[in-house]
Amino acid sequence: MAREKDIEAGGSLRIGPKGIQPFPARPETYPRPSEKATVDDAQLVKPVVSFLGPISSYSHQATLQTFPEDKWELRPATTITDVFEDVQFRQASLGVMPLENSSNGCVVETFDNLADRDGRYRDIVVQGETYIDVNHCLLGKKKKKKADRAPEEAAMEPENADLEYIKQVFSHPQALGQCRRFISLNLRGVEKHPVSSTSRAAEMVAQSGDDTKAAISSKFAASTYGLDVLAEAMQDRSDNATRFLVIGNLLNPAQDAPAPIKSLFAGPDTRSKSLISFTVPHGSPGALADVLNCFNQQGLNLTSINTRPSLLAPFQYVFFVEFEGHRYEDDGRVERALDNISRVAKGSRWLGSWERHR
Repeated sequence: MAREKDIEAGGSLRIGPKGIQPFPARPETYPRPSEKATVDDAQLVKPVVSFLGPISSYSHQATLQTFPEDKWELRPATTITDVFEDVQFRQASLGVMPLENSSNGCVVETFDNLADRDGRYRDIVVQGETYIDVNHCLLGKKKKKKADRAPEEAAMEPENADLEYIKQVFSHPQALGQCRRFISLNLRGVEKHPVSSTSRAAEMVAQSGDDTKAAISSKFAASTYGLDVLAEAMQDRSDNATRFLVIGNLLNPAQDAPAPIKSLFAGPDTRSKSLISFTVPHGSPGALADVLNCFNQQGLNLTSINTRPSLLAPFQYVFFVEFEGHRYEDDGRVERALDNISRVAKGSRWLGSWERHR
């Protein structure tokens, strides 16, 4: 019965002697970073939106297209974990971070924070989503041309032939994965360095002053950091897009926001989405099927299933299921499914319901 109440209140998951179990949704006390002073939104001139930075990252671009700067203060964070910290501990009203890419799959750090294995982010809830089409560029400094090179000789040079001087490439792991074909054809043998974001890669290359280093990032980052665009449209697929989540705090609903949260993210499709995480007793035959059947019983369409290690025991997982429907709408079907899941899962948490953007 306690588990049912926890999931109804949006409870979190904690690791205890019996595995992952629900946390109460609103604990009386919980640890806060001593180096950060809690800020109430009512004291802010503008509500703060934290995003995965630095400036000119794709997360920054996604945030800009959703939150006008004349009404919101946009604040870059170093890592996705920092975005969660800002929202949980009320340094920001909302947070924006990548969830998945259409060609390279889920963003592991986002799912790891949503898994919330130690119960640190128990008040986090997804409030919206937004998408951007991603066009990756190779940024660096153009190779200096030899003075005695004939114009006709330069004109006959194969496309991207002048990239041979690039020895190291920096970018986010997602971007490196989305540009495998270009890298294998034009940057064969280069050292690949994964970093926290594409804009951080551009910043590092600009600061290095080393012409043999390049970053996979955006034109926006090129203008921000004074780099040349060495190549465009590097991504393997022309329909490459990234989906971003907008998270909020259950205890801090941003009531002074300049526009209703719902209207910021709603796209032409009026259907809603919900996200839930859960664990199952791995030694029990049919345990996962029992949970999934709860959706089927209510006629709820599943749109994605992802997993992350639970870290309780090898090869045991936290499951994430995204499905169509809204917890507080849809004639109570989602609420009934959540109630049934709480009875058959080992631990479960509702992570939010929102209007889909695409």
